[in-house]
Amino acid sequence: MPMRPVLFSVLLALAPPNARAETALAAVAANFAEAAETLAPLFRAATGHDVTLTTGSTGKLYAQIGAGAPFDVFLSADEKTPARLLEEGKAVAGTGFTYAFGHLTLWSADPGRIGTQGPAALEEPSLRFVAIANPDLAPYGVAAREALASMGLWEALQPKIVMGQNIGQTHSMVASGAAEIGFVALSAVLSPRNAIEGSRWDVPQEMLTPIRQDAVLLTHGADNAAARAFLDFLRSPEVAAMIAGFGYGTDG
Repeated sequence: MPMRPVLFSVLLALAPPNARAETALAAVAANFAEAAETLAPLFRAATGHDVTLTTGSTGKLYAQIGAGAPFDVFLSADEKTPARLLEEGKAVAGTGFTYAFGHLTLWSADPGRIGTQGPAALEEPSLRFVAIANPDLAPYGVAAREALASMGLWEALQPKIVMGQNIGQTHSMVASGAAEIGFVALSAVLSPRNAIEGSRWDVPQEMLTPIRQDAVLLTHGADNAAARAFLDFLRSPEVAAMIAGFGYGTDG
């Protein structure tokens, strides 16, 4: 995604004058990987700082942080995990905020499989596998479980459910045809990298708890200027608009 001149000039204002360039290590939830990869070079151009991204399921990244992984910033796929890190003293008080609201969609690589009613597609007798992210590791998996429970289908579909370790892996299972249908992040379906249009049914918000994705400065990055600058960068209205373009909701 090219950076417009106006956006570039605005982002340049985020750069502290004469600041020594530093590098931050960011742990990023799998669903936000593409957006983060697009924003990283814009952050470098705007601030002179650098950011290195490590992506994975929120649960696994949390475990790595607990085990001492030297991450400076955490972009979670939920709000609970950053809050837990704050309670445990592994994140800096007052630095947490919501950078995006995720959207869940039921998707198939088959253009004719999903019509206007998602539950009907899930109750189709020929359906063999339904992919979801592991609810024990991924907030999007929790959302999928909530959606199925709201439809009254969680128990009935147990024999057909297959789980990915994160929402990116879940999307790959559906894209490859390993599962005919699955609950994935809307951002992945809308991504220019996704060459498969397929068919989809966006899960109504009332069926699940809002997927509020929070970011926080970790204690390892408390004195890292690049880490703090990256969080400031994410909070800017211009970047929020770009995040919305990836299929997320934002406060802005």
